[in-house]
Amino acid sequence: MHDIRLIREDPAAFDAAIARRGVESASARLLALDERRRAIATELQAAQTRRNEASKAIGQAKAQKDETTASALMAEVAALKERMPALEAEGAEVEAALDAALAALPNLPAADVPDGADEQENAEQHRWGTPPAFAFEAREHADFAGPLGLDFEAAAAISGARFAVLKGGIARLQRALGAFMLDRQTAAGFTEVIPPLLVRDEAVFGTGQLPKFAEDLFRTTDGRWLIPTAEVSLTNMVREQIVAEAELPMKLTALTPCFRSEAGAAGRDTRGLIRQHQFEKVELVAITTPEQSDAVHEAMTKAAEAILEALGLPYRRVLLCTGDMGFTARKTFDLEVWLPGQGCYREISSVSNCGDFQARRMNARYRPAGESKGTRFVHTLNGSGLAVGRTLVAVLENYQQADGSVKIPEALLPYMGGITELRPA
Repeated sequence: MHDIRLIREDPAAFDAAIARRGVESASARLLALDERRRAIATELQAAQTRRNEASKAIGQAKAQKDETTASALMAEVAALKERMPALEAEGAEVEAALDAALAALPNLPAADVPDGADEQENAEQHRWGTPPAFAFEAREHADFAGPLGLDFEAAAAISGARFAVLKGGIARLQRALGAFMLDRQTAAGFTEVIPPLLVRDEAVFGTGQLPKFAEDLFRTTDGRWLIPTAEVSLTNMVREQIVAEAELPMKLTALTPCFRSEAGAAGRDTRGLIRQHQFEKVELVAITTPEQSDAVHEAMTKAAEAILEALGLPYRRVLLCTGDMGFTARKTFDLEVWLPGQGCYREISSVSNCGDFQARRMNARYRPAGESKGTRFVHTLNGSGLAVGRTLVAVLENYQQADGSVKIPEALLPYMGGITELRPA
C-alpha cells in the first residue's frame, strides 16, 4: 500500500517508478481524490467550528433578549447540521475511493530490478549442478509415477481436476521431503509455526491477495479464506502490532497445505503435480528493519537453495524483471529446478522482499532501539523453502531409473524408514 503523502511530495517520481510496473500516470487520479478528501475535511472542520460558535452565540443573544439575532443563528446552526452529514458521507465515499485506488497499485520495484515485460526478460544470476545424463529417454513424472503410488484418477473421482492421491512409498517420500525441509530451515534459524489455514479478509488484504486476486482463492461459506500460502498467516502475526527492534529480524517457517483456484492458469500444466488446487509448501517469512531486509533476502534465498543442493537437484537463480514480479514484491529471486522430463528449468521457489508495502496494509510497525515514542514500518519478506509437491516432481524425474524405479536421495534416507528406492507395484 502506498503512502499518499509521499506521492504528494513527488508525483513525477512516483509516476516514473510505477510506470515500470506497467501503470501509467497514476498520480493524477490519486492526487485529485486526495485534494477532494482534504477539502471536505477542511470544510467539515470549519462547519463544526462555526456550529459550536453559533450555538454559543445563541445563548448570549437570548440572554440579551436579541431574538432577531438568536433566530438567525438558530437557522444557521440548523443549516450546518443539515449540511454536515452530507459532508461526512461524501468524505467517507472519497476516502474509500482513494483507499481502493491505492490498494490496487502494485509495489514499486527496487532500483536494481531489470525492466521487462515477462519471464523472457528475467536475468539469470547463477546455476548449480549438472542436469543428469540418462542412458534412456527421461520421462515426465506423470508418465511413470502411477505404479509408484501417484493416482490422479482416484483424486478426480473424489475432487475433480488438479488433485492427486499419493499412497505407499510416494506418500512417504512427500512426508520425508516436508520433514527434511522443516529440519533444515529450523536449523538455519527459522522458528517453526503451525498457523491457521483459514483466515479473515483483513489477513489476505494485508499480504496483498485482496482485493485484486480474490478469484485465485477459495472462500468458505462463513466468509473466511483458505490460505494460498502460509505467507498469509505468518506475515499477519505482526498485523497491527508494534514490535521492539531487538526482536528483529523475526524469522518464521511453516509446513502447511495451500489452496489455490488457479483461475488464471486455465490450460497450463494440466498433467501431473506442477499446478494443483491443493499442495504442501514449507514457507519462509521474515520481519525485519529496513536496514536488514536486503541481507535477509539474500540469506533466505540461500536457505532455499541449500535444500536443492542437499537433494542434489540442479537449479538456477533468476532475478525477476518488473513485468514478472508479484504484486507485493519490490524484488524477487526465483529458483528454477531442472526437470529432465520437460527438458527445462521450472520454478520451485520465489523469494521476495516486499519492503514496507505489506506492513502499510497491515499497520505493522517496530520501535527503534532507544526511542520511546517513534515507530517505523517493518519490512516483510517471504519465500518457499520449498514447494513440497514440486520438489517431489524434481526428485522423481532427476532420480528416475530405466525400469521405472526411483532412487531416494541420500539426504532423505534418514526419513524413509529404510526405503532406499521406490519400485513400481
